[in-house]
Amino acid sequence: MERLRAWALPVVWMLASGCSRSTDPTDPPRPYPPPLTAPRPRPAVSASPSAHVETAVDASTDATTVRAVDTSAYPWFADGSITALEPVDCLEDRFQPPSGYSRVSVSPGTFGAWLRRLPLAAPGTLVKSYAGGVLYEPGHPNIAAVVALDPGTADLQQCADAVIRLHAEWQWSQGKRDMTWRAAAGTMPYERWVKGDKPVAKGAALTWEPGKPRPRDDHASFRRYLDAVFMFANTGSLAQQARPVELADLSPGDFLIMPGSPGHTVLILDVAATAEGRKTVLLGQSYMPAQNFQVLRPSKSQTWFTIDPEEPGLKTPFWRRFPWSLLRRL
Repeated sequence: MERLRAWALPVVWMLASGCSRSTDPTDPPRPYPPPLTAPRPRPAVSASPSAHVETAVDASTDATTVRAVDTSAYPWFADGSITALEPVDCLEDRFQPPSGYSRVSVSPGTFGAWLRRLPLAAPGTLVKSYAGGVLYEPGHPNIAAVVALDPGTADLQQCADAVIRLHAEWQWSQGKRDMTWRAAAGTMPYERWVKGDKPVAKGAALTWEPGKPRPRDDHASFRRYLDAVFMFANTGSLAQQARPVELADLSPGDFLIMPGSPGHTVLILDVAATAEGRKTVLLGQSYMPAQNFQVLRPSKSQTWFTIDPEEPGLKTPFWRRFPWSLLRRL
C-alpha cells in the first residue's frame, strides 16, 4: 500500500499519496510497530562482489555444502553505501512450480528473467521496516520469503516505489541510464539528476533547481535519485507510465495496480503454466511503512497464486481483489 509522504509540500502531499490501509472504519490503520531489533549489517563483501556464499548443512551426515549465489546482475550488492540482507538462494531455486506446471519461457536479459533469479534472504528472515522495527515474524501465513533488497533508510520505498526500484535496478544492470519516471506532478529524468538538478515541489508543479553535476555511473548517487523519485511518485503515476496487458499475455514483471489513496500494487515475480494453459504466479510486494520486499503466498500450504480468468480478479492477502483490467507492464 502507499501512504502520504508527510514532509512533502501540501499540494504535492495530496497528489503523491503513498500506500495506506483501507479507510473503512471497521479496518483501522495498524500502528507502526516500534523497532524491536536493529538492522543487522550485511557481512563484508568478498573479493568477488558477484558471489555470495550459501552454506547448507545436511543434518543426516553433518556434511556442509557451500554454494555461491550469483549477485552480479543485482547492482545494490556491490554498492558499499547500501546495507542489504545476505542472499542464500534465488526465487527460481527456492520455489518450484506446483505439480503439472512448468515455468513459462522468458527471454534472457528481460525484466522477467531478472526477477526469476532474484536473490532471497534466508528462510525465517524477519520482515522489518526501514527503521528496523519488526513487522512480521517468521512463519506468517501469507509471507513465503524476504527478498535480499534493502528497504532504504526513510519511509519511501512502499508498494509502487518497490516496483520502480526493481525495474530501475534491472535497467541499471543492463547498462541503461536513459530512464525517466513519472511523478504525480511531472517527470523525473535521470539525466537531469546527473546534470545536478534537484527536484523541488512548487505548489502543484514539480520543478528543478540547478546544482552541481553528479556522477552518471555511480550507483550510490543513482540510489539517491530513486529516493527522490519515490518522494514524488505514487500508484497513479506508475499506472499512467505503464501499459495495459491482457490476462492471456501475462508475464513475469507485470503488475496489478489499483491507483488511488489508498492504492496498492503487487508485482508478478514469476509465472508457471500447464500444457492446457492454466496459469499460476508468484507475487511480491512492499507495503507501509517502507519495508523489506516480500514474496507473498495465499496460505502456509501454498506459495503460488492461481490465475482463474473466470474470476473477476486476483485476491491477495493484504489487499482487496485486483480486477484483471488493472494488469500493467512497464
